[in-house]
Formats: sequence, C-alpha cells, structure tokens
Amino acid sequence: MDWLERAATLRQWTRGGVRAPHKPLLLLYALGRFQADPDHALAYSAVEEDLKSLLTEYGPARRTTPAYPFHHLVNDGVWEVRTDRGAGSPGPGPRELRDGRATGRLAPELRAALRREPSLLGRMARLLLDLHFPPSLHQDLCDAVGLEPESAETGALTAPGQRQQRDRRMREAVLTAYEYRCAFCGYDGMLGGAPVGLEAAHVRWWAFDGPDDVDNGLCLCALHHKLFDKGVFGIGDGHRILVSQRFAGRSPAARDHVTALANRPLLGPRPGVRPVAEVHRTWHAGQVFRGDPVPGTA
Repeated sequence: MDWLERAATLRQWTRGGVRAPHKPLLLLYALGRFQADPDHALAYSAVEEDLKSLLTEYGPARRTTPAYPFHHLVNDGVWEVRTDRGAGSPGPGPRELRDGRATGRLAPELRAALRREPSLLGRMARLLLDLHFPPSLHQDLCDAVGLEPESAETGALTAPGQRQQRDRRMREAVLTAYEYRCAFCGYDGMLGGAPVGLEAAHVRWWAFDGPDDVDNGLCLCALHHKLFDKGVFGIGDGHRILVSQRFAGRSPAARDHVTALANRPLLGPRPGVRPVAEVHRTWHAGQVFRGDPVPGTA
C-alpha cells in the first residue's frame, strides 16, 4: 500500500483554488501525536480546541469546525474513529462526536507501516507540508503539531502529479525586479555584497498552482513574508498594502512595522516589470488575507 500516495490524494472540497486544508492539518496533528506516543488515541473532546486553533491559524479565513475532518478523514483510509460501541464515527457534528465520546487515531495499517519504517512519518509530513502550505510556514506548523520530520527524513518529496520543484530562478528574478528591497518596508540589507533577510514570496501559493513568475512574486523581508503568508497583509487595488483589522499589536515596533503600512503603495517593481497580477492578488485576498483591512493611515 502506497501511504504517500494516499496522503497526497486526500479527498478535499475544492473549487477554483479554494483552500481546504482541514484533513491535511488533522493528519499532520495525528502524525505529531503518533511521534510522541504511538499507542495513544485522540479523544475528540480533548483535542477539539487544539484542532480549532490550527484551523484558525493555518486554515482559511472562513468559519469552520474540526469535526469535519475528524469524521470525514476515515474515508481516505488513513484514519479511524471509534466510540464505546465500536468502530465508526457517531456523526459529522461536534456535539455528536463529543456526546459519543469519539476517539480517533491513524488507521491500524498505517500505524504498523510507521513502526516498520520510521522514516515514513517524516516523508509523509514533508509531503503534506509541501502540498498544502508555503515554506515560510513549515517550521511554525511543525512546532504547532509537535512534529520533527527532519529527524526522520530530510529529503524533498514529489507527490503523484506534483510539479517537480520550484523554479530556483524565480528568487533572483523577483529580488532583481524589486531592486533588492522589501516591497512593504524598503528594507535592503546586504552582507558581503549578498542580500540578507530578503525573500521571494509567492502571492498565489505554489502549492495552489501559483506560477514561478515575477507577476506572482514580491520581494519581502523575512518578517513581512511571514506576515503576508499568515494573512496579516494583503494587496489591494492600486497595489496598496492592506493590513488586517484582526492584527493586534500595542508596541511601537508593531505600529511601525505593520499598522503604519496600511494603504501605502508597494515599493516596486522597477519600470518595465509587470506588477503583481490581479488574478493572484484576488486569490490571496480570498484565501489567505484575514478579515477586513484597517482604514488607511498613509
């Protein structure tokens, strides 16, 4: 049985690039818990808040419930749900899972495979991360679910039908287009003549068919790249910076580096280079940016 193929082909609701990472998040969480204690089953009532937090931080901005993946992941053959009455989920609703004292865990065959081949856990986790989340969030997500995939497997994975790898030339093309400065704050640090702390961010995530093109990229400092991928920042009409009303920060640093940027125009790209395409801005606004933007201060 090819467990990597199963992980790569989880059945998810999808339409027009809409993000639905509910099942991948639950599977990553379960892998983390298996790594910590292979024999422990997860009571829904005990892990519901953990799963809610994961969906809030790494899922889409729309309201959702962890009961959905807890119940439906069974259909993908990697997960099982049991109650006091035996195998099977009592239903897809939170109350049904709580009242039924439902517990979930990785499917028995998968648990056996992970015991036989310890490196499978790391490879499966890496695959899920690559397929559903941008690289800037991988370590944060591993920390959130208690995973240490590097300890088991350090190689990159290719899922069935997945593009082989990102175009390494994109980084240099984007940084050059934005003249080696952050499009949000203007940071332009260099060390020994090489840029330091500057990254090429995909606007439409590579995992969701975002092309390795300059008009799908931004040169951002490491801080603003992370906040952009978390949905704190977006790009509005006129290529102006959006800041989410959900962001909270009281310090002068939070004000200067985040809220004060609201409604400022992007810095770059240089003349003759295509700015971020509207189709990619729209995808990010609908799938990543959180809530409504704060009124402009610039």
